[in-house]
Amino acid sequence: MAKRKMLLFINGAERMLVCDPESDTLSDVLRRIGLTGTKVGCGTGQCGACSVIFNGKVIRSCSKKMKNIEDGSEITTIEGIGSPTQLHPIQLAWIVYGGVQCGFCTPGFIVSTKGLLDTNDNPTRQEVRDWFRKHRNACRCTGYKPLVDAVMAAAKVIRGEMTMAELSFDIPEDGRIYNTRYPRPAALAKVTGTCDYGDDIGMKMPDALHLAVVIARVSHAKLVSIDTSDAEMMPGVEKVITHKDVKGINRITFPVAGARSKANGFDHAILVSDKIYRYGDIVAIVAARTKKEARAAAKKVTFEYEQLPEYLNILETMAIDAPQINPEYPNIYIEAPLVKGQDTRNVIKHSAHVVEGSFYSQRQPHLVIEPDTNQAYFDEEGRLTVQCKSLALGLTKGVIGAGIGFPVENIRIIENPTGASFGYAISPLMPAIVAVAAMAIEKPVTVSLSYEEHQHITGKRAPSFSNAKLACDEKGKLTAIEYEIAYDKGSCTETADVLVQKGLRFMGAPYTIPNAMGLSKAVVSNHTYSTAFRGFGSPQCYTCSEQLMDMLAEKIGMDPLEFRYINVYREGDVSLNSNQFDVYPMVEILDKLRPSYQKAVEKAKSESTSERRRGVGIACGEYNVTSGPNDHAEVALGLNPDGTVTHYNTWEDQGQGADIGTLVHTHEALRPLGLRPDQIRLCMNDTALAPITGPAAGSRSHYMAGNATINAAEQLMNAMRKEDGTYRTYAEMISEGIPIKYLGISDTTGQTTEMDPNTGQGNPTAEYTFCVFMAEVEVEVATGKTTVLSMKCIADVGVVGNLLAVEGQAFGGMEHGIGMALSEEYDDIQKHISLIGSGFPFINTIPDNLTVEFVETPRPTGPHGSSGCAEAFQSSPHVAVINGIYNACGARIKELPARPEKVKALLEAKAEGRKIAQKKYFLGSDLYETIDYIKANPITDK
Repeated sequence: MAKRKMLLFINGAERMLVCDPESDTLSDVLRRIGLTGTKVGCGTGQCGACSVIFNGKVIRSCSKKMKNIEDGSEITTIEGIGSPTQLHPIQLAWIVYGGVQCGFCTPGFIVSTKGLLDTNDNPTRQEVRDWFRKHRNACRCTGYKPLVDAVMAAAKVIRGEMTMAELSFDIPEDGRIYNTRYPRPAALAKVTGTCDYGDDIGMKMPDALHLAVVIARVSHAKLVSIDTSDAEMMPGVEKVITHKDVKGINRITFPVAGARSKANGFDHAILVSDKIYRYGDIVAIVAARTKKEARAAAKKVTFEYEQLPEYLNILETMAIDAPQINPEYPNIYIEAPLVKGQDTRNVIKHSAHVVEGSFYSQRQPHLVIEPDTNQAYFDEEGRLTVQCKSLALGLTKGVIGAGIGFPVENIRIIENPTGASFGYAISPLMPAIVAVAAMAIEKPVTVSLSYEEHQHITGKRAPSFSNAKLACDEKGKLTAIEYEIAYDKGSCTETADVLVQKGLRFMGAPYTIPNAMGLSKAVVSNHTYSTAFRGFGSPQCYTCSEQLMDMLAEKIGMDPLEFRYINVYREGDVSLNSNQFDVYPMVEILDKLRPSYQKAVEKAKSESTSERRRGVGIACGEYNVTSGPNDHAEVALGLNPDGTVTHYNTWEDQGQGADIGTLVHTHEALRPLGLRPDQIRLCMNDTALAPITGPAAGSRSHYMAGNATINAAEQLMNAMRKEDGTYRTYAEMISEGIPIKYLGISDTTGQTTEMDPNTGQGNPTAEYTFCVFMAEVEVEVATGKTTVLSMKCIADVGVVGNLLAVEGQAFGGMEHGIGMALSEEYDDIQKHISLIGSGFPFINTIPDNLTVEFVETPRPTGPHGSSGCAEAFQSSPHVAVINGIYNACGARIKELPARPEKVKALLEAKAEGRKIAQKKYFLGSDLYETIDYIKANPITDK
């Protein structure tokens, strides 16, 4: 194809380049000449990560073809706005106000902001929000509020109302940075576009072959044959890889533990060898010189298959006559019981008030801006090295070794700077794919999925169906709960045991309920597999129980907040699993919310009209801290010749702030040494260089890594301490033969217990976090459209380690909760392939009025009094919205998301006096019969 020479003025300098005007986009060209601060996320102009200023206007460069660009055009990228040594006010404001979490969208937002402030240096907050919506700048991490805060602050500097020094963060006089707004270390590279993410690393990696995957576009089939001959003849192709090239057992060995599991977790094929279990299973991999050549050749791979019936919903696979989907285990492969107190059948029968309902939580996509990207190669010591987005580096090593056929001890996993995952990156499929390819070709390889591929290949939040009853006495005190919840695990079993456990722990939390009967299930289907997502397993519970709480409050004529208030945990109370807590903050949390809640309720009444109904909804939440019984984490601290200290860990940073968490823990633990923050160096997320700290999951990292850091710090300082109380230098340590590096360990053995497989009683995690959400909503009666006007969270996560990071998690969790309530879904495999198609919440969907307040109850076993934080913030915000819709207009949405057509249909039925019949799901068996059978046939070998 003909090429074109062009002269463009890029970042103020004339640049000569050669492009393919027909196929190249502006983002292709910019990235090819090294300006990789321009990121490509969606690739279709939906996310704004690729924003540049083109002839004075902000455009999305991934959708701007070079054939439409004239010679002499002027282009400004993130690299032309400021540098690490000379920041622009916008970049500094982004750092100071917590605008950087994962940071993948950051360059696009900063460029877009530059375009705004060049034309209007005194915008209102609404004008900033309108600008970002107009230019489709999408952020999944921050809830947008910190970004608007940053723009407003930068504008003050530009107008001369504030200096850069005044904008900057100042360390308090006491030198302590714990529990402050100290900016995260990684922010500088991210705001200047100098941080290389996976695709940037891959395109710059020497001698790397580019991979393209061939996915199954059918949901259930028997693979008959694969024809790679045409693909192998395509230009640039090195090899087409199929299951025959896999040197191991071709399975992810992700154990599914638990006495009641009928699956072992070894069912996820790396490359399809016999059966296709879902749309998106990977059939083959093409390796070629360039990305375009690999993708062109991938289209030439064909395969024959025998179509099998597709079961895309677990209501079908739980039916009595449903065929067995996977020959290795039954369709319902985990049924775990919860039994507490008296028989609920009798208690509920004699309770003064009872409500019941059936609820559905959808398959929620993570909707990150950076699609999945991975690299693999053999390093200088012969280790198979995988660079990826994994949030569980040690786990990934362990569960891919047998599948790919390589010794685990010779596998090295490195986390790239990561454009977020919110949980999906616990799945090791794509790291296994690039490992297989590197082994088959014996050359470096890189792959970056398109957004459509990313949607089909990566896991999602498990959909769930639940039936439940909730009862109370005449005074409103809860007496009993009965429920069954079935999680749709999709095509494979990984994480199923942990997921099912959440169904036993968070239904009905955080309330004292003396009697309970429950059943939590994992069920197979031919839809995409489910995986971790912030709040893992709990939002599905709260969809059910937090709606029932509102329904029961209404039935007895009590305010929803006051009904919750008399039932939340108080000192000495126990959970449904009979565990007590170290702290009991829910009473204080609700007391703190009450004034705002009462004001919001009165405001909703006064501002509601017949056309636009206003309402206020609340929902309480709770989540565990640490991942399970006997959790374990390791870090190391080493003294350097110049007196600085290096912290070594594999606390994976998905954007939540592992860098700042590591820094503030280390700085606080080593306060006696008098180190400045810049004297603490971080060596993170490379299994060849740092000990295994454990997954960044279960809100465990701040707690586990923090305690391990304190342990290492105590050892280091004890070794450095002289008899007179002063500390040895590095040289003195060496001369005296004293070690300079110490391994810190944190372990919850003795703090935690396994859950009884016959009753669900036990306490597998060391700590808990607690919160409440309040949403003010408006429903347009004519259309059913819901607008969230504000959301407030009050939370207790212990002493807050870093306010910017924890507030950021709160705002992001609320953003995801609003999206879950109103729009987000991955169900239609033809439609839900993009951000817009999947219901991504842009800035106009998320209110500017997002607030979070903290009740900081020190945790007795937590590092510096801290706990974890992230998961609680996405436990139940969605239900606050759903309850708000009902309180606004009387439409109770029991099957999420609450799209306008659903709300409108309920409003029309209500207006016509039609009663919509309550639908109870059949979840594979009768609850009472199953519980009675379990009681009669207990598992004795636990």
